[in-house]
Amino acid sequence: MGANREPSAKAKHAPRSASHWERGALVAALVVLAAPFIYLMRPEHTVSVPVEPELHFVGSSKCGGCHQESYAKWRGSHHDLAMDEATQQTVLGDFNNVTFTDPHNQISSRFFRRDGGFYVETQGPDGNLDTFQITYTFGVYPLQQYLVPFPGGRLQCLNIAWDVRNSSWYRLPPYEVKGPADWLHWTRGAQTWNGMCAECHSTRVIKGFDIGSESYQTSWQEIDVGCEACHGPGSKHLAWADRPALARPAVENFNLSVSTGNLDTKKQIAICAPCHSRRFQLGDNTHGPGELLDKMVPSLLEEGLYYPDGQILEEVYVYGSFIQSKMFQNGVRCSDCHDVHSLALHKKDNGLCLQCHRAETYDAVSHHFHKREHEGKPSAGYLCVKCHMPGRTYMGIDYRPDHSLRIPRPDLSRKIGTPNSCSSTGCHDDKDLEWINSNYSKWYGQARKPHYGEVFAAARADSPGSGDNLTRLAQDRLLPAIVRATALSLLRNHPSEETTGLFTRALQDEDALIRYTAIRSLQHLDQQTTLRLIAPKLYDRVKGVRMEAALALAAIPETSLRPEDVDAFRIAIGEYRAAMLYNADFAPQRYNLGNLAAAQGAGTEAEAFYLQAIAIDDQFYPAKVNLAMQYNRDGRNDKAAALLIEVLATNGELYEVAYSLGLLLAEMQNFSEAAHYLAKAADGMPNYSRVRYNQALALMKMQRWQEAEQALLKSLEVSPTNREYFTTLANLYLNFQDTARARKLAELTLQTQPDHPDARELLRILEKNK
Repeated sequence: MGANREPSAKAKHAPRSASHWERGALVAALVVLAAPFIYLMRPEHTVSVPVEPELHFVGSSKCGGCHQESYAKWRGSHHDLAMDEATQQTVLGDFNNVTFTDPHNQISSRFFRRDGGFYVETQGPDGNLDTFQITYTFGVYPLQQYLVPFPGGRLQCLNIAWDVRNSSWYRLPPYEVKGPADWLHWTRGAQTWNGMCAECHSTRVIKGFDIGSESYQTSWQEIDVGCEACHGPGSKHLAWADRPALARPAVENFNLSVSTGNLDTKKQIAICAPCHSRRFQLGDNTHGPGELLDKMVPSLLEEGLYYPDGQILEEVYVYGSFIQSKMFQNGVRCSDCHDVHSLALHKKDNGLCLQCHRAETYDAVSHHFHKREHEGKPSAGYLCVKCHMPGRTYMGIDYRPDHSLRIPRPDLSRKIGTPNSCSSTGCHDDKDLEWINSNYSKWYGQARKPHYGEVFAAARADSPGSGDNLTRLAQDRLLPAIVRATALSLLRNHPSEETTGLFTRALQDEDALIRYTAIRSLQHLDQQTTLRLIAPKLYDRVKGVRMEAALALAAIPETSLRPEDVDAFRIAIGEYRAAMLYNADFAPQRYNLGNLAAAQGAGTEAEAFYLQAIAIDDQFYPAKVNLAMQYNRDGRNDKAAALLIEVLATNGELYEVAYSLGLLLAEMQNFSEAAHYLAKAADGMPNYSRVRYNQALALMKMQRWQEAEQALLKSLEVSPTNREYFTTLANLYLNFQDTARARKLAELTLQTQPDHPDARELLRILEKNK
């Protein structure tokens, strides 16, 4: 169909003949509109229709010509200065032959210049002093780090950094380094720039790790965090912009590969999160569009990373905090507070919050109860961030606010030991919790809403009843997805038909992190159920979910899959294997490759990967535990037991490992040692009655009857309905003809379980044999 040619009402009543000047204006307008085409048709400018340019990176300098204001803001920003070559202009530290003595190990290091270069004399990988050239700077404020080239394409981050605020050298954490052989030493893997730092301090980094040679060929398109780190590769946009203005075709997003304008909070944070998060990277960052879990898998609110209430503990880089916040839930974006080019805040102090919040309500003493002066001195207690964004210091001197923007809850400090902004910010660190909670209650009343932190704290402590509360959290769609996913992950420790049903429903959740966690949580299912529930996820639109589905199916023979699912499985398990190989410079990923090999019956390959993981980091105990399991499968129980004993010697709190060791020693007929480790495990996991029961069996093997009786009684105390425990204890009494204790056992059991069949049968036997 052609365009509608019906004239407008105004045109219908216009005079038939236009005036001379009107005709002239019409001709002029047509000439203007046709000018680009006339230009292209001139003989000396005859061109063919341009071919669509290949998508590639062009560099930030190409952007500055048109986007001058944005480019000027970016220049000198933390993104611009994220990494640089070490030159007189970029190096901030004092290299004038100065010496710094590490207070933690008393090693003295000397910083000096030579032939225009920057050098440090410090402890090397062999434990001796050596001289190293510094080739790159890393960061700019409040500290600057320095990179040293090493064999195999490595750049190592020196563990001494420059404190920019105080103009002095200082030692970076971690401080508990056991020597040059420790993975944490500055010359070892924990401080290797290629795998630990590079992807977020430069643009389009290709890590280039080769597992065969254990070496890197790392490259970048731009040494710092440039325009294309957020906007994506710019070649098509540049080709479009290079055309005359009126010759530019109407294209989506100006031919930029990533849309950054007018995004909602979820889409915008997906651009920032690949760097500003604690995560597991699935491959090189292409800086292209896509779902977050196509690129990385963020950490949940895990013990060791976050406090139970979700406050930051370890260095977690903002994302996991912010998506817990009410700000995120209500559509607030990173750019509402931060200029996306300079990274500076839009306004200072409370002015930033008052962009949205009413000053008369929230910037008032009646809300925050703090004066701007205290005892004649300026006080910061009135600032919103002091109460709602308490922070922690990382890298020794870098204070970072918690972006969960939470309401202070000093009552939780008393209940579950979490920090509170009243004391953790240094304002009232001289006051006890009683004083803090008393004043808080005077201002805001006694009522407190339930908080998921209480549930997580109970679950981490394996408190009775925590499973029901975790189930409630996991199903509450008003909670942030990261909270629900964390609840799902903790429910793995509460296997039941109810939790299996919950995990099954979560497979259909709209949030990819929920689906991913549900797959990880669906363990110990029979083969047919696993195939029925997990195989459809091989077709999930998100890479991270597909990979996890393939891993869950890896132990099942391909012949058991539906023929139409085999190709999807091979593609997804290939994606998983590629992600592990990409990260194989780390012990956990070698360990994961070992687990995959073990699941697919390749024991020799699994053993090799576990040994490689231990070689990378000999303190990574999961690899030792699974290697012991592999030794056990191969019948090498002596080596398996020795390895588990080694793990427990340095990680005594690993009660599940003690349980595994106890069972292994019992299998080896070493019941004395088995009973010892089973007792240790049972004491550490008091709510797992099966552990105590197995201790009782080991004690019975050694005829230590009284100790066995006590262990069985403790097992029944935790699991009073377990018929196996009851029967074993009853038989123990009957074997010794201790009818009084047998009768007491039966009668006490029937008081709480009147229909207990074994207790009734025991009483019948006792009555019959009177």
